[in-house]
Amino acid sequence: MAYITQYCRIQNRMLLRQGSVIYSNLAGDLDTFLDTALTALSIYYPKFYKMDRLSKLGFLAAEVLLRDLELMNRYSPQQVAVVLSNAHSSLDTDIRYFETTKTIASPALFVYTLANIVTGEICIRHGIKGENAFFISEEFDPQGMCEYVDLVLAAKKTKACVAGWVDVMGDQHDVFLYLVEKQGNKFSLDHSPAQLQKLYDLKYGTVDGRSQKTDH
Repeated sequence: MAYITQYCRIQNRMLLRQGSVIYSNLAGDLDTFLDTALTALSIYYPKFYKMDRLSKLGFLAAEVLLRDLELMNRYSPQQVAVVLSNAHSSLDTDIRYFETTKTIASPALFVYTLANIVTGEICIRHGIKGENAFFISEEFDPQGMCEYVDLVLAAKKTKACVAGWVDVMGDQHDVFLYLVEKQGNKFSLDHSPAQLQKLYDLKYGTVDGRSQKTDH
């Protein structure tokens, strides 16, 4: 049995953890939201500003998901896996890179023309060295995600997995990340397709007064 011990959501320029809005910026575009969210969360990570939108979304979601959990103090780097998926692969960045080739191609964008780069950014940031995978599907597939993550956790060496959906195309963005562990706690949920669908469908939440929230 595996358990969902934490989850987060990014949609409509709102960042939610456990169903509670911890940051929002409804003014401006997605790029503005991403950069201001990093500042609001008091994260110092200069490389963030060089990332593409897909990596920024995954990075922010993982930061919120794993904050205060001391995950890497409880597990070795090889015991934590990352399994992600989306619908548009790296198309958002591919299009932006193609536009630069009309003048001078941008090497900074080219390095992000693979969808699984976001996985690498998360692993580098958190020191994760376990199994990782990235899948493409037309929409979030809770059945497929649950089955694959359970398969990963069936390996004796894997104790936890960061999993979910990170998708972006233009200003349209949709992120759902969750942490699943072999050992649960009193607040954990069963890792099942039905439970994943329920959490994914959660659109809005209450304001978490312990975290910064900015509305415009």
